[in-house]
Formats: sequence, C-alpha cells, structure tokens
Amino acid sequence: MTDQPGKQLLVVGDRVLIIPEDGEDRTRVGLYLPATALDAQQVQTGLIAATGPGTPIADLGSLDEEPWKVDAREGRGRGMQARVGDHAIFFRKAAVEISFEEQKYLVVPQAAILVLIRDDLPI
Repeated sequence: MTDQPGKQLLVVGDRVLIIPEDGEDRTRVGLYLPATALDAQQVQTGLIAATGPGTPIADLGSLDEEPWKVDAREGRGRGMQARVGDHAIFFRKAAVEISFEEQKYLVVPQAAILVLIRDDLPI
C-alpha cells in the first residue's frame, strides 16, 4: 500500500480500506443518494483501496485431534466480497478515519457495507 521501502499499510480481518468520496448527491459511478442520507451523514461512498483477508473460521475437524499437536494445515476463512477497485456505500458511523502518508482513509468492517458497485461483470 506504499511506494516507500519498509512501510506497509496492511488491512486485517474483515475490514476494508476506503478512500472517501466527496458528499455529492450522485456518486462517480452514477448511483443517486438522497439528500436525507447525505445530510444526516448516515451513509458515505468511497473507493476500496485494500481489503483484509476475511474472517478466520475455526476448523471443527481439529477438535477430534489431540490439542497439543501442531497442525500445519492452512487455516480456512470466510472470504471478502469487497474487492480493490469497487465503489462502496457504507454506514458512516462504522468507519474509523486514519491518515497514512498524507492520504485520508476510512477503515470499515465489511458488515457495514451496504452496496458494492463493480465495473467488471463475471462471465
């Protein structure tokens, strides 16, 4: 997430890193947001810059094994629906504002995202 060596901004868990868009009534991708939603700051839009790996899920099959054994298997996880480059509409109250290398970002849990707008369609 940076060009400088030695510094990286990593998103963890089921969170996404969003570059916020200005509070206009129409998003860059053409979705209309009513004034009531914008005035009350209930929702906001932005471009997803990075996503976390998702929420890890416990491997219930390992409960049958002896707990002191080291398991070399990869952990499973619930993947992320959000992708880098998607536009998101999300609950503003759930967002945490951060600055990294003079850029303002919002960290939002995936559960707070209402809608994703993706340019490419699956074939």
